[in-house]
Amino acid sequence: MIDLHCHVLPGVDDGPPGLDDSLDLARVAAAEGTRKLVATPHVNYRYPTTAATMRDAVERLNGALREADIPVEVAPGAEIAHDALPGLDDGELQALTLGGGPYLLLEAPLSAVGGDFEDAVTELQGREFGVVLAHPERCPSFHRDTERLARLVRRGALCSVTSSAFTGRFGKPVRQLAEQLLAGGLVHDVASDAHDANHRPPLLRSNLVASERQLPGLVDHIAWLTETAPAAILSGEPLPAAPPLPARRRTRRFSWSR
Repeated sequence: MIDLHCHVLPGVDDGPPGLDDSLDLARVAAAEGTRKLVATPHVNYRYPTTAATMRDAVERLNGALREADIPVEVAPGAEIAHDALPGLDDGELQALTLGGGPYLLLEAPLSAVGGDFEDAVTELQGREFGVVLAHPERCPSFHRDTERLARLVRRGALCSVTSSAFTGRFGKPVRQLAEQLLAGGLVHDVASDAHDANHRPPLLRSNLVASERQLPGLVDHIAWLTETAPAAILSGEPLPAAPPLPARRRTRRFSWSR
């Protein structure tokens, strides 16, 4: 599996404080079956991570992973706040793309946001970058207006939903929106958004399997959500068609029907 959103670098942002902590996180990912973690340190006003800092940390961590015989590779990337974009030129942004490919991971704000967010997406696309939205299911603006997110997807943005959102880690409203986005074909990747090995671990398969009772048929989507789609995002290839969703669920509250 490929984890497109993981705060695995030591001492760079609010992820693991030290190298041993990063290795612990990687061990959990390896046990899940994840073989590639895309390092996505925050790039915002609190953590103004540069591409050079990120790449140095990726190189150091990959060396430590090889020494520790942990079968995980870390690729470069970043999670960029939309209000940090004015200070980043095209060269810096290219160095912050996911795995060196065409896509940038743009953080969906965790507070209400105005139309400047759509402007940021349009600007990036005009600069010939693809856009993957990180954890849109946790964005209050999309809770108020799901169609706002759908419009961004129709304009070419992709959505990466956090795996633990389906288990209810962030509360019932977030879980319900994650389900709604999946049912509506608005989920193009599931990532861990891991920050450590214990409290916010890099669990992909486990979280999706655990959600099968609430979302019957979800396990049939695991390979597409964690292997096929993220591989296409990294390479810049068109996303292959997702497997069909189940026609109905066992509960009355929510229908999978598109």
